Amino acid sequence: MTQPATRRTLLATGAATLAVCCVGCGDDGDTSSATASTSPVGESVPASSDSGDGQALGSVSEIPEGGGKIFAAQKVVVTQPKKGEYKAFSAICTHQGCSLDKVADGTVDCSCHGSRFRISDGSVAQGPATQPLAAKEIMVHGNTVHLG
Repeated sequence: MTQPATRRTLLATGAATLAVCCVGCGDDGDTSSATASTSPVGESVPASSDSGDGQALGSVSEIPEGGGKIFAAQKVVVTQPKKGEYKAFSAICTHQGCSLDKVADGTVDCSCHGSRFRISDGSVAQGPATQPLAAKEIMVHGNTVHLG
């Protein structure tokens, strides 16, 4: 007689199926698609027509030097602390989860309770928040910033 499936069995089977399916999505070791126009955050890159792999956020021209731009739909803020150096962080305040709403004077600000975070590293510049913003991965492809 067959035993009915338990929750543990169903979860284990689902996890195993997902793992098998993901194997085909892994890196095949082919680096031929990497180009000089693709660069991790913080490095200068030459202009290129490469469209990039991640979701396009906007043009590098939208990110002012010494400032940044909040992409509310993606809940990410992209900053340019120094010319050609781009950083990205969660646009959700670590204090109580409000959306960050302003970039000014070297900080990303939350109007809910007054927390401010440094554009250079997401660290707390002014509380009540005590935790830094979570870093996000971005890439610059040509003149476009992509979410990684």
